[in-house]
Amino acid sequence: MAREDDAMPDIADVTMVDVLRAVADPIRLRIVQTLADGLPHGKCGTHWDFGVHKSTMTHHFRTLRDAGLTRTVVAGRTHTIELRRDELDARFPGLIDALTGAPARSSVGLGGSPADQPGR
Repeated sequence: MAREDDAMPDIADVTMVDVLRAVADPIRLRIVQTLADGLPHGKCGTHWDFGVHKSTMTHHFRTLRDAGLTRTVVAGRTHTIELRRDELDARFPGLIDALTGAPARSSVGLGGSPADQPGR
């Protein structure tokens, strides 16, 4: 039976400063960009071949989890990591889209009316 890692902070306790500090590292930003596809990813795999030691990747995964960006799900000996996308989008609208370079999911609350947007 799968369980969530209980070291993950409550989303209400996650601050913008903690999130931005966590993604300031280029490897952690790449991890978030990889996880933005919405799928759970195993902690081991070629998609994490960033040219650093496994222990360094473990540190980056822990930093992202402690900052509230990710959750780790444990099922037996398998650990998967996933972005807390829905919770983060509710708490910080548009932030994940800005970090990943994706178009915003919704323009509600992200800059006012279409007339306020650049180029209009």
